[in-house]
Amino acid sequence: MNQPKILIIDDEPDIRELLEITLGRLKLETYSVGTLQNAKDILNKDSFDLCLTDMRLPDGDGLDFIEYTQEHYPQMPIAMITAHGSMDTAIIALKAGAFDYLTKPIDLNHLRKIIKAALNINTAKVDNIPIEQQFLGETAIIQNLRTQVAKVARSQAPVYIHGESGTGKEVIARLIHLQGPRAKQPFIAVNCGAIPTELMESEFFGHRKGSFTGANQDKIGLFQAANGGTLFLDEVADLPLPMQVKLLRTIQEKSVRTIGDQQEQPIDVRILCATHADLAIRVVEGKFRQDLYYRLNVIELKIPPLRAHKDDIPLLAHTLLSRAGYSVSLAKDAVEKLKTYDFPGNVRELENILERACTLCEGGVIKAEDLRFASTLSISDTIIQSQPTVDPSVTSIEEPLPSLNNKLPNLEDIGNLEEYLEAVERKILTQALEETRWNRTAAAERLGLSFRSMRYRLKKLGID
Repeated sequence: MNQPKILIIDDEPDIRELLEITLGRLKLETYSVGTLQNAKDILNKDSFDLCLTDMRLPDGDGLDFIEYTQEHYPQMPIAMITAHGSMDTAIIALKAGAFDYLTKPIDLNHLRKIIKAALNINTAKVDNIPIEQQFLGETAIIQNLRTQVAKVARSQAPVYIHGESGTGKEVIARLIHLQGPRAKQPFIAVNCGAIPTELMESEFFGHRKGSFTGANQDKIGLFQAANGGTLFLDEVADLPLPMQVKLLRTIQEKSVRTIGDQQEQPIDVRILCATHADLAIRVVEGKFRQDLYYRLNVIELKIPPLRAHKDDIPLLAHTLLSRAGYSVSLAKDAVEKLKTYDFPGNVRELENILERACTLCEGGVIKAEDLRFASTLSISDTIIQSQPTVDPSVTSIEEPLPSLNNKLPNLEDIGNLEEYLEAVERKILTQALEETRWNRTAAAERLGLSFRSMRYRLKKLGID
């Protein structure tokens, strides 16, 4: 078997010698040069599995060389060597297409990890990804997105995934992980808005037994659990400012300190984050740290809303129905009706609409009249908000129907009244949960319900 070949570009002989000795011990074949021109000459004659290049060279800039290789040798990963503390330079290199970066003086353990990851790019990724983990669509906009994902997956740079609720941001994050060199390592996803503020540090970094009241045993944090793999921070905009400071330091230093420990421990984690909010606006509002924003937003992926690729609706609908185990088909008029709707809740809303339609359709065929959209479920919020709090264990008391300020829909649009009101309640509860980042207590308060009543309604409607 041929030895992997590494190209070293640095104008300092001592650095070149150190790298040659270290890589030689790893049974790697090395070629070292002192200028970019010499590097281009050797690339014209031979291929390499990885390139290590200094930032400042006698005949040019390492960033220019990254752009050159991206155009002519896109399959060769490049790791940039930067001066100590030059995090901004490292971010620029990652944005330009660098696989990863090293800082001087070179940490040999970090170097070994970079080499291992680079050599695993084409061997560790998962080729046969299950259909439930794929981002489906045949339109040009979705095909372009998948191309971007495949390219981003080869890098180690942090990725900021931006898109509306229900567009599939976590699906994209998992695809980046599965198509990259960390595919066989852990993928840990966490909703930042669902962790109580007082428990955040313990959840992220872990704690030692006895480090605080209630710490009855050691606990590993999310960073330690994801070590070697990928950590996906969903709804990262919900992180409180004190936690943003800790996260920034962890990203910069590539180490964490468990609560109760005196020593920091190195971690090797790729950070992916997502939010439906606009982080740039949050920065302007003073709700998100600008320095953390630039650390996370090295590469940005914009996920299009479903209304931007409506031609994918038939494929998505068929897949969602099949995945849910429904033996039903979509009539032509149902498909056309779906294409006329804007889907503010995107693919997640499409899934809910189809699930509701499956209970209404007859003969195993969903027709246009079986589809119920949010626009036809627009009864005033007072339907829910003005309902008195009722103990769910008491079933013999009939709640009075509140008066309606809005005009009622046509009776033919209602169909089965019980199912119609259930759909209205589901829509309002889901909207309240999404607007409160799925905080059930806050959603209950917003709707004038007790938490117990809110929990009962969610269970009754099967809302998770």
